[in-house]
Amino acid sequence: MPDLLLEIGCEEIPARMIDAASEDLRLRVSALLARERIPAREITSFETPRRLAVLATGLAAAQAEVAEQITGPPLAKAFQDGHPTPAAQAFAKKAGVEVSQLEKVSTPRGEYLAARIVRPGRSAADILIEQLPGEIAQIHWPKNMYWRASRERFVRPVRWLVAMLDGDVIPLQFAGVQAGKTSRGHRILADKPVPIASPGESYVNALRAAMVLGRAEREQQIRKALDAATRAVPGARWREDRDLLDTVVNLTEWPAAVLGNFAPEFLELPEEILVTVMRDHQKYFAVQDDAGRLLPHFLAVLNTGADPLGTIQHGHERVLRARFNDARFFWLTDQKHPLRERTAWLKQVTFQKDLGNYYEKTLRVQRLCSWLCEIIREGGVSVRPGVVHKAAYLAKTDLTTELVKEFTELQGIVGGLYARVQELDPDLPEPTRQLIAQTIYDHYRPESVDDPVPRTVEGSVLSIGDKADTIAGMFALGLQPTGSKDPFALRRQANGIVRTIAEQKLPLRLSQVFAYAREAYRDSLPEKKFSDASAFSSSLRTFLRERLEFYLRDVLGYKYDVVNAVLAAGGDDVVDAVARAEAVTRVRPSEDFESISVAFRRIKNILRQADEAKKEIAATVDSSLLREPGEQTLASLLPQTAGLVEKLRQQRSYDPALTEISRLRPAVDSFFDKVMVMVDDPRVRANRLALLRTLLKEFSTIADFSEIVTEGKTSE
Repeated sequence: MPDLLLEIGCEEIPARMIDAASEDLRLRVSALLARERIPAREITSFETPRRLAVLATGLAAAQAEVAEQITGPPLAKAFQDGHPTPAAQAFAKKAGVEVSQLEKVSTPRGEYLAARIVRPGRSAADILIEQLPGEIAQIHWPKNMYWRASRERFVRPVRWLVAMLDGDVIPLQFAGVQAGKTSRGHRILADKPVPIASPGESYVNALRAAMVLGRAEREQQIRKALDAATRAVPGARWREDRDLLDTVVNLTEWPAAVLGNFAPEFLELPEEILVTVMRDHQKYFAVQDDAGRLLPHFLAVLNTGADPLGTIQHGHERVLRARFNDARFFWLTDQKHPLRERTAWLKQVTFQKDLGNYYEKTLRVQRLCSWLCEIIREGGVSVRPGVVHKAAYLAKTDLTTELVKEFTELQGIVGGLYARVQELDPDLPEPTRQLIAQTIYDHYRPESVDDPVPRTVEGSVLSIGDKADTIAGMFALGLQPTGSKDPFALRRQANGIVRTIAEQKLPLRLSQVFAYAREAYRDSLPEKKFSDASAFSSSLRTFLRERLEFYLRDVLGYKYDVVNAVLAAGGDDVVDAVARAEAVTRVRPSEDFESISVAFRRIKNILRQADEAKKEIAATVDSSLLREPGEQTLASLLPQTAGLVEKLRQQRSYDPALTEISRLRPAVDSFFDKVMVMVDDPRVRANRLALLRTLLKEFSTIADFSEIVTEGKTSE
């Protein structure tokens, strides 16, 4: 069984695109082999800045033969007087069999003539020659380019192709490049052809000899090089940064590291600025002491081997020194105009063309945050509205600073840093000023699933208010996300709101937040461009449910049926939804709970079928119509149990509430075992349906138990 190798060699691919494209190619080749019935034992990828490769081991050399039956003319037209007609003869010729080999088959349309034929499988090589170029062309890239007259598109110009089945070349072509069995080594350290004897380990070893390593090996070599370089500074260690490590792995084929230094005077600048310059702009790792304090050193990862003369080190130091000097200049220049002067400047900074400028957004967010603070205080959570109000007034002013214009990723952070060192108000106590600074600093958080939420309630309120204003405005304009397109990052911002409410346990309902956010636009110029209010509410409600579902399922890890059950009972209160999901997850393994879940699914089915059949359901349960002991017992238990469950629900004591519901199992089981619901007597039937509807309504306020998937249990 042969092995397959496909390698696409090109000029350097942007680091941020490599991982996704490599996985896309692997999945495309996997789908191609599955679609064409060419099984493979294992399919893996290999990627560097100059190549994407797929290795598939244990391929079938050809497709298996396929036996199939094809239908011909009706039997009545195929034979006359026992002799085949021209129609039968033509069909036999088309099928490649003798007339005597034809069969009679019965179909819904009558009896027909049929032939059983065996289609031979095509060779894997023929299929790959034909289809691999199309799969290469379909790799998704954020941006493509043209580089030749035929206008094939790829992320970078393709320079070589390797396509092999064992030791044989697959003679395919893409972008004017003919596939062969020769790869290329490291551009600087081993820039020469690399003959490939066969796929698999032979390929990997050949590239290793030509100074090209796979992803895992590159990461390991980078870590060792960083450790070795850092040992030159006693007590120092390099700062772990997963995103930066992934980036430099995709920037190198044979990595090395060099330790550089910068003037200690630059440490007077805030650490956030220094690290941003090193990490985001120069791809350098920061160096710190055992206490986590920044040291005047950095680590650069090279793709050029060692630096024995220190030339590369000095070059990196010179570049970093210039960048730090720029940052220091911007920092000092910005101090000439404190934040409190800059709020008016926001009138010249556009937020969104239909939603006005950042000054108008600032005033809206202030109003919205004032309302949110009141709700939170009424919910028993301590918050300082004055701090939030002042922070909201200054939060966006750093957009006018030179430092943010140069380092846009520091917006919000720079505002917080400036608020720490500037006089915000002559009479403001120092602790209050620092809390305002921290609130501004945190108000963009969380920016990703891994990013922490704001550290204080005040920061959380400003973060929620800022994001809610953006989402409400965009949805009111009809600019909600569609499919994979989300140009305004509304999903990320909504995820941040849900996480912040959940992790800070804020007494905020999503409907409240966005009702007030929409109200903040009242009587403004943007409101004249807004779409219908009902469409806004409907689309936003669906969107927010999806975000809460994402948080419960993908962030907290609850099972999909638990999430569906909880959200079916309500998802407006995020903190409450999380608590209910926790409780359902804990109680779910019990046998009583599983049985109740099956019973509730059965109840929903019965009520749905009754509704479809236009069967009457009584408004209330009439005790005089309860004739069977099973229904009498269930009806007698409902009021007391429902009252207790409701009391526990109000206290958010969901575990004991669910336990009480589970204790109804014997009565519910007895009801279904001994009581026929859909009887002929319409009054009795309507009363029993009312009993089931009451049961479903009273005990579905925590979760819709019919959504729980149970093993080995079925429902009518």
